[in-house]
Amino acid sequence: MELGMRILEIQKRAIAHREILLTEEAAKTALVMPFLQALGYDVFNPGEVIPEFTADVGIKKGEKVDYAICRDGKITILVECKPSSATLNISHAGQLFRYFSVTDARLAILTNGVVYQFYSDVDHANKMDEKPFYTFSIEAIKPGDLKTIEKFSKSSFDMDQIVQEAGNLKLQSQLRIELEKEFAEPSEEFVRMLAPRVYSGRLTPAIKESFGKLLSGAIANLVRDLVNERLSSALNASDPTVPEEAVEDTDLGDEGVMTTSEEISGFHIIQAIASRITSPKRIILRDAKSYCAVLLDDNNRKTVARLHFNGVTTKHLGLFEGKEETRHLLSDLTEIYQYMGQIEARLRELDPSISPPAAE
Repeated sequence: MELGMRILEIQKRAIAHREILLTEEAAKTALVMPFLQALGYDVFNPGEVIPEFTADVGIKKGEKVDYAICRDGKITILVECKPSSATLNISHAGQLFRYFSVTDARLAILTNGVVYQFYSDVDHANKMDEKPFYTFSIEAIKPGDLKTIEKFSKSSFDMDQIVQEAGNLKLQSQLRIELEKEFAEPSEEFVRMLAPRVYSGRLTPAIKESFGKLLSGAIANLVRDLVNERLSSALNASDPTVPEEAVEDTDLGDEGVMTTSEEISGFHIIQAIASRITSPKRIILRDAKSYCAVLLDDNNRKTVARLHFNGVTTKHLGLFEGKEETRHLLSDLTEIYQYMGQIEARLRELDPSISPPAAE
């Protein structure tokens, strides 16, 4: 797929040059414009992609949106860019909110060149939603993302279909959150629904508690088996530069141990950081019940970092100095790149033969 190859090229560029893409202009030139080109839009045609688009709104005069994409002379997509170092949040979308109501656009993109958030007016017509209906990271792209991204391309663009899909994606996201809650800690309603199908006795409090634990383990085993069956080929397709042998098999004998796609993506980011100073084949992932350990040389005495991703709502990156671990809250996986210096320092601590940083 041509789109897939172009996205992978942007992914490689983002990973290789993350530390120098710190300004908005750098992110726009190196990542956002190539992304729009990958979608088939001519970024050098001001009749199709308008840079620094201005439309005075109320008392806000002279405000600009970084790009406005046109079809048949009408604004269809608004794009607002931020530096790659910025963590995207709703406060960055002020211009998009205001412009959404005074243009024909029904699709808005907020991005830092790495993370792309897609907004529409699913909740109220002609009013941009406060939450994106779809988000992806260029550095943790999945095969399913390419199918969704293709719908925003010039050749496939259908606004009515996109808005309808936006509603579906939003509901799907909300359902996923609820399922994650049930999978992590089955509710009484969930236990009551399933237990009678396999148990004919009375559901006493003790029996319900026991079934809750059994149900959690059964779900973990089921998902783990599905992941182990499909994850390897999917990850190789989305990131062919990462050697398959770098990911250790999960200990299938430990009930409840499951390596998730987010843990794999976090591992890939750490591996990409490590590849700057040593062979990525030396970086190994080993999963456990409470965290995923990222090891050097598959040695459990050489822990590079830990991924504490088992919480439903919070994720932490554990970094080490000596034997002391410090946990850092992550709102987005790409924030791992903010700790590049600490990860490289840890690698040099574990293996003094790794070249020291070049003198400035």
